[in-house]
Amino acid sequence: MKKTTYQSLMAIPLALAVSIVSFAEELKEQKEVQDMSDPLAVYTQVGAGYTDKGLNFKLGVSYDSGKPATMAMNILEMKGVWGDTLGTRDYANDDIDSIRFRNFIVDTTNGQGSQVDVTYNFNSMTGSASYSIIQALPKMGLFQFYPLGGVGLAVANDVNNNELWSDEDSPSGFSVPGAFAMLGFYGKMDVTDKIWLNYNPVWLKAFAGSEAYKDNAYGAGDQDVFTHETTVSYQISPVMTVRYFANWTTHLSFDDGDHRIEINYQL
Repeated sequence: MKKTTYQSLMAIPLALAVSIVSFAEELKEQKEVQDMSDPLAVYTQVGAGYTDKGLNFKLGVSYDSGKPATMAMNILEMKGVWGDTLGTRDYANDDIDSIRFRNFIVDTTNGQGSQVDVTYNFNSMTGSASYSIIQALPKMGLFQFYPLGGVGLAVANDVNNNELWSDEDSPSGFSVPGAFAMLGFYGKMDVTDKIWLNYNPVWLKAFAGSEAYKDNAYGAGDQDVFTHETTVSYQISPVMTVRYFANWTTHLSFDDGDHRIEINYQL
Protein backbone atom coordinates (compact mmCIF):
# COMPACT_ATOMS: atom_id res chain seq x y z
CA MET A 1 0.00 0.00 0.00
CA LYS A 2 2.84 2.39 0.92
CA LYS A 3 4.70 1.50 -2.28
CA THR A 4 1.64 2.24 -4.38
CA THR A 5 1.14 5.59 -2.60
CA TYR A 6 4.84 6.48 -3.10
CA GLN A 7 4.65 5.64 -6.81
CA SER A 8 1.53 7.75 -7.16
CA LEU A 9 3.17 10.72 -5.46
CA MET A 10 6.27 10.43 -7.66
CA ALA A 11 4.10 10.34 -10.77
CA ILE A 12 2.68 13.80 -10.01
CA PRO A 13 5.89 15.86 -10.49
CA LEU A 14 6.87 13.64 -13.41
CA ALA A 15 3.58 14.31 -15.15
CA LEU A 16 3.90 18.01 -14.33
CA ALA A 17 7.40 18.14 -15.84
CA VAL A 18 6.19 16.38 -18.99
CA SER A 19 3.32 18.88 -19.28
CA ILE A 20 5.67 21.86 -18.89
CA VAL A 21 8.06 20.53 -21.53
CA SER A 22 5.16 19.78 -23.85
CA PHE A 23 3.73 23.28 -23.35
CA ALA A 24 7.14 24.87 -23.99
CA GLU A 25 7.54 22.91 -27.21
CA GLU A 26 4.05 23.92 -28.29
CA LEU A 27 4.86 27.59 -27.71
CA LYS A 28 8.09 27.18 -29.64
CA GLU A 29 6.21 25.72 -32.59
CA GLN A 30 3.61 28.48 -32.43
CA LYS A 31 6.25 31.22 -32.49
CA GLU A 32 7.06 31.99 -36.11
CA VAL A 33 10.64 33.07 -36.62
CA GLN A 34 10.75 35.87 -39.20
CA ASP A 35 13.21 35.94 -42.10
CA MET A 36 15.74 38.55 -40.95
CA SER A 37 17.03 39.00 -44.52
CA ASP A 38 13.63 40.33 -45.66
CA PRO A 39 13.40 44.16 -45.57
CA LEU A 40 9.65 43.79 -44.93
CA ALA A 41 10.02 41.35 -42.01
CA VAL A 42 8.37 42.51 -38.77
CA TYR A 43 9.56 41.21 -35.40
CA THR A 44 10.61 42.27 -31.91
CA GLN A 45 14.37 42.72 -31.78
CA VAL A 46 17.36 44.19 -29.99
CA GLY A 47 20.58 45.25 -31.65
CA ALA A 48 23.93 46.87 -30.99
CA GLY A 49 26.78 47.90 -33.24
CA TYR A 50 30.25 49.40 -33.37
CA THR A 51 30.77 52.28 -35.80
CA ASP A 52 33.50 54.74 -36.73
CA LYS A 53 31.56 57.31 -34.66
CA GLY A 54 30.91 55.23 -31.52
CA LEU A 55 28.27 52.68 -30.52
CA ASN A 56 24.75 52.24 -31.89
CA PHE A 57 21.82 50.71 -29.99
CA LYS A 58 18.52 49.51 -31.44
CA LEU A 59 15.20 48.35 -29.99
CA GLY A 60 12.34 47.14 -32.19
CA VAL A 61 8.93 46.14 -30.84
CA SER A 62 6.22 44.49 -32.93
CA TYR A 63 2.59 45.21 -32.06
CA ASP A 64 -0.98 44.56 -33.16
CA SER A 65 -1.96 47.23 -35.68
CA GLY A 66 -5.65 46.43 -35.26
CA LYS A 67 -6.00 45.82 -38.98
CA PRO A 68 -6.52 42.36 -40.50
CA ALA A 69 -3.60 40.69 -42.33
CA THR A 70 -1.08 43.33 -41.25
CA MET A 71 2.08 43.31 -39.15
CA ALA A 72 3.54 46.39 -37.44
CA MET A 73 6.53 47.48 -35.39
CA ASN A 74 8.25 50.51 -33.90
CA ILE A 75 12.05 50.82 -34.01
CA LEU A 76 14.12 53.27 -31.96
CA GLU A 77 17.85 53.76 -32.59
CA MET A 78 20.52 55.78 -30.76
CA LYS A 79 23.70 56.37 -32.75
CA GLY A 80 27.23 57.56 -32.09
CA VAL A 81 27.37 56.93 -28.32
CA TRP A 82 30.89 57.47 -26.83
CA GLY A 83 32.18 58.47 -30.25
CA ASP A 84 35.22 60.35 -28.92
CA THR A 85 36.28 57.45 -26.68
CA LEU A 86 35.51 54.50 -28.97
CA GLY A 87 35.16 55.96 -32.48
CA THR A 88 37.80 56.72 -35.09
CA ARG A 89 36.50 60.05 -36.44
CA ASP A 90 38.25 63.19 -35.13
CA TYR A 91 34.99 65.15 -34.96
CA ALA A 92 33.08 62.56 -32.91
CA ASN A 93 32.10 63.26 -29.29
CA ASP A 94 30.86 61.11 -26.41
CA ASP A 95 27.28 62.41 -26.58
CA ILE A 96 24.57 60.76 -28.66
CA ASP A 97 25.21 61.73 -32.28
CA SER A 98 21.68 61.16 -33.59
CA ILE A 99 18.41 59.33 -32.99
CA ARG A 100 16.05 57.61 -35.40
CA PHE A 101 12.45 56.42 -34.93
CA ARG A 102 10.57 54.31 -37.46
CA ASN A 103 7.03 53.00 -37.56
CA PHE A 104 6.61 50.17 -40.03
CA ILE A 105 3.40 48.44 -41.21
CA VAL A 106 3.23 45.57 -43.72
CA ASP A 107 0.19 44.17 -45.53
CA THR A 108 0.84 40.43 -45.73
CA THR A 109 -1.69 39.94 -48.54
CA ASN A 110 0.12 42.04 -51.15
CA GLY A 111 3.67 42.50 -49.85
CA GLN A 112 3.30 46.26 -49.46
CA GLY A 113 4.78 48.18 -46.55
CA SER A 114 4.58 51.76 -45.34
CA GLN A 115 7.09 53.55 -43.14
CA VAL A 116 7.21 56.72 -41.08
CA ASP A 117 10.86 57.65 -40.54
CA VAL A 118 11.94 60.43 -38.14
CA THR A 119 15.62 61.34 -37.63
CA TYR A 120 17.47 64.09 -35.77
CA ASN A 121 21.19 64.89 -35.64
CA PHE A 122 22.26 66.66 -32.45
CA ASN A 123 25.49 67.95 -33.98
CA SER A 124 24.01 69.71 -37.01
CA MET A 125 20.68 70.35 -35.22
CA THR A 126 18.82 69.17 -38.32
CA GLY A 127 16.55 66.24 -39.03
CA SER A 128 13.69 64.99 -41.15
CA ALA A 129 10.32 63.26 -41.01
CA SER A 130 9.22 61.22 -44.02
CA TYR A 131 6.56 58.81 -45.18
CA SER A 132 7.29 56.17 -47.82
CA ILE A 133 5.69 53.11 -49.41
CA ILE A 134 7.67 49.94 -50.17
CA GLN A 135 6.50 47.14 -52.48
CA ALA A 136 8.00 43.64 -52.61
CA LEU A 137 8.44 42.33 -56.17
CA PRO A 138 8.55 38.62 -57.09
CA LYS A 139 11.92 37.00 -56.50
CA MET A 140 14.09 36.51 -59.59
CA GLY A 141 16.57 33.73 -58.92
CA LEU A 142 19.07 34.99 -56.35
CA PHE A 143 17.71 38.55 -56.49
CA GLN A 144 14.73 40.38 -55.04
CA PHE A 145 13.86 44.08 -55.26
CA TYR A 146 11.66 46.33 -53.12
CA PRO A 147 10.98 49.71 -54.83
CA LEU A 148 10.12 52.63 -52.55
CA GLY A 149 8.88 56.18 -52.91
CA GLY A 150 7.87 58.90 -50.49
CA VAL A 151 7.91 62.51 -49.34
CA GLY A 152 9.31 64.22 -46.27
CA LEU A 153 9.92 67.45 -44.36
CA ALA A 154 13.27 68.84 -43.28
CA VAL A 155 13.51 70.07 -39.69
CA ALA A 156 16.04 72.49 -38.20
CA ASN A 157 16.64 74.08 -34.82
CA ASP A 158 17.58 77.78 -35.07
CA VAL A 159 17.96 77.49 -38.83
CA ASN A 160 19.60 80.93 -39.03
CA ASN A 161 22.66 79.44 -37.37
CA ASN A 162 22.94 77.03 -40.31
CA GLU A 163 25.15 78.69 -42.93
CA LEU A 164 23.42 76.78 -45.77
CA TRP A 165 19.76 77.11 -44.78
CA SER A 166 19.69 80.49 -43.01
CA ASP A 167 16.86 82.78 -44.07
CA GLU A 168 16.03 86.22 -42.68
CA ASP A 169 12.36 85.29 -42.44
CA SER A 170 12.99 82.07 -40.48
CA PRO A 171 11.96 82.09 -36.79
CA SER A 172 14.19 80.92 -33.95
CA GLY A 173 13.57 77.49 -32.42
CA PHE A 174 12.40 74.53 -34.47
CA SER A 175 11.20 75.20 -38.01
CA VAL A 176 10.51 73.38 -41.27
CA PRO A 177 12.77 74.88 -43.97
CA GLY A 178 11.36 72.74 -46.79
CA ALA A 179 10.13 69.48 -48.25
CA PHE A 180 11.76 66.71 -50.26
CA ALA A 181 10.83 63.68 -52.36
CA MET A 182 12.54 60.31 -52.25
CA LEU A 183 12.76 57.45 -54.74
CA GLY A 184 14.81 54.26 -54.63
CA PHE A 185 14.76 50.57 -53.78
CA TYR A 186 16.04 47.87 -51.45
CA GLY A 187 17.90 45.13 -53.29
CA LYS A 188 18.80 41.69 -51.92
CA MET A 189 21.02 38.94 -53.29
CA ASP A 190 21.13 35.51 -51.64
CA VAL A 191 24.71 34.19 -51.67
CA THR A 192 23.99 31.11 -49.52
CA ASP A 193 21.17 30.21 -47.14
CA LYS A 194 23.07 32.11 -44.40
CA ILE A 195 24.82 34.91 -46.31
CA TRP A 196 23.15 37.70 -48.28
CA LEU A 197 24.03 41.07 -49.75
CA ASN A 198 21.96 44.25 -49.86
CA TYR A 199 22.25 47.37 -51.99
CA ASN A 200 19.87 50.22 -51.17
CA PRO A 201 20.16 53.37 -53.34
CA VAL A 202 17.85 56.34 -52.68
CA TRP A 203 17.56 59.63 -54.59
CA LEU A 204 16.47 62.66 -52.54
CA LYS A 205 15.29 65.93 -54.11
CA ALA A 206 14.27 69.19 -52.41
CA PHE A 207 11.18 70.59 -54.10
CA ALA A 208 9.59 73.11 -51.72
CA GLY A 209 10.44 75.54 -48.94
CA SER A 210 12.73 78.52 -48.56
CA GLU A 211 15.05 79.41 -51.42
CA ALA A 212 18.04 78.80 -49.16
CA TYR A 213 16.85 75.27 -48.41
CA LYS A 214 15.93 74.38 -52.00
CA ASP A 215 19.31 75.61 -53.27
CA ASN A 216 21.43 73.99 -50.53
CA ALA A 217 19.37 71.11 -49.12
CA TYR A 218 22.22 68.58 -49.39
CA GLY A 219 25.26 70.86 -49.45
CA ALA A 220 26.32 74.15 -50.99
CA GLY A 221 24.52 74.38 -54.34
CA ASP A 222 23.16 70.81 -54.06
CA GLN A 223 19.40 70.51 -54.52
CA ASP A 224 19.47 66.71 -54.60
CA VAL A 225 21.63 63.80 -53.51
CA PHE A 226 22.00 60.11 -54.40
CA THR A 227 22.63 57.98 -51.29
CA HIS A 228 24.05 54.46 -51.24
CA GLU A 229 23.96 51.70 -48.64
CA THR A 230 25.58 48.28 -48.98
CA THR A 231 25.27 45.48 -46.46
CA VAL A 232 26.91 42.10 -46.00
CA SER A 233 24.97 39.86 -43.60
CA TYR A 234 25.64 36.50 -41.97
CA GLN A 235 22.97 34.51 -40.14
CA ILE A 236 24.52 33.08 -36.98
CA SER A 237 21.25 31.38 -36.05
CA PRO A 238 17.61 31.73 -37.18
CA VAL A 239 17.20 34.57 -34.65
CA MET A 240 20.65 36.22 -34.74
CA THR A 241 22.56 38.00 -37.52
CA VAL A 242 25.78 39.96 -37.79
CA ARG A 243 25.88 42.67 -40.49
CA TYR A 244 28.39 45.10 -41.96
CA PHE A 245 27.00 48.41 -43.30
CA ALA A 246 28.58 51.08 -45.47
CA ASN A 247 26.80 54.37 -46.29
CA TRP A 248 27.99 57.07 -48.67
CA THR A 249 26.57 59.59 -51.16
CA THR A 250 27.39 61.39 -54.39
CA HIS A 251 28.82 64.18 -52.19
CA LEU A 252 30.57 61.94 -49.65
CA SER A 253 33.09 59.27 -50.68
CA PHE A 254 32.93 55.65 -49.57
CA ASP A 255 35.97 56.11 -47.30
CA ASP A 256 34.50 59.19 -45.62
CA GLY A 257 31.04 57.63 -45.29
CA ASP A 258 29.57 55.75 -42.31
CA HIS A 259 30.77 52.23 -41.57
CA ARG A 260 29.44 49.92 -38.87
CA ILE A 261 29.19 46.32 -37.69
CA GLU A 262 25.89 45.39 -36.07
CA ILE A 263 24.46 42.35 -34.28
CA ASN A 264 20.67 41.90 -34.20
CA TYR A 265 18.74 39.38 -32.11
CA GLN A 266 15.10 38.47 -32.76
CA LEU A 267 13.08 38.04 -29.57
